[in-house]
Amino acid sequence: MIHNPWMAVGIAWAIMAALMTALWLFQRLRNDAGIVDVGWAAGVAILAIFYAVTVDGHGPRRWFAGALCAAWGLRLAIYLFMNRVLSPHEDGRYAALRAMWGARAHLWFFVFFQMQASWAVLFSVPVLIVMTRPERALLVWDWIGVAVWILAVAGEALSDFQLARFRGQPQNRGKTCREGLWRYSRHPNYFFEFIHWWAYCAMAVGAPHGWITLLGPVIMLLFLYRITGIPYTEKQALKTRGEDYRDYQRTTSAFVPWFPRKAGRP
Repeated sequence: MIHNPWMAVGIAWAIMAALMTALWLFQRLRNDAGIVDVGWAAGVAILAIFYAVTVDGHGPRRWFAGALCAAWGLRLAIYLFMNRVLSPHEDGRYAALRAMWGARAHLWFFVFFQMQASWAVLFSVPVLIVMTRPERALLVWDWIGVAVWILAVAGEALSDFQLARFRGQPQNRGKTCREGLWRYSRHPNYFFEFIHWWAYCAMAVGAPHGWITLLGPVIMLLFLYRITGIPYTEKQALKTRGEDYRDYQRTTSAFVPWFPRKAGRP
């Protein structure tokens, strides 16, 4: 058993660095960097299992928290693999980076993959905090966290399913999905991904260093709103769907699901 949780974090970083190096070599063979997203999601799941096996703490709590995080990560990794790696075209974000970096693309992608390794380790820390809290019995806050987790993962999975079903119909090419949860939010999958990280915050209430779990939802919100999430996705949507997507922006909440506005209202 690893008694110092921060030593476990150091080992976790080494695991992720090795995994992302292997995936970087894979992307060199295919000239498709989409595998990095799969590696990030699967990596967080792998680290959750690693912590459950190795860190010091009450066994049932370790496996309980580890199973939740691993289930979330593996579901997302499978979805991303089906939609990014098996796609005949490289994701637009990475194609743009490849074109911008030119002859040095492989070198910069190596740096990028290692950055993703570090982010995976950071996002695994909230689960580690939950696993190492001293209480042996599961508490009320643990079950509140489970309820949040179920809501978030179910909502994210349903969003992904509805979008994949819509895109799978040839008559919808060039159109914007307004079905199901996509009627109430332009990015319901992102919203429920954000909610997912609050599950571990709930499970860490009262735990030593429990405040660290807030890094999960805070950093995820930063990514979704300012870096790789909503800004890029909407930029690409406007390029490919034009006025149809502008109308969608005018009538539909960007993030938090809410009732659609009537066309023409601000």
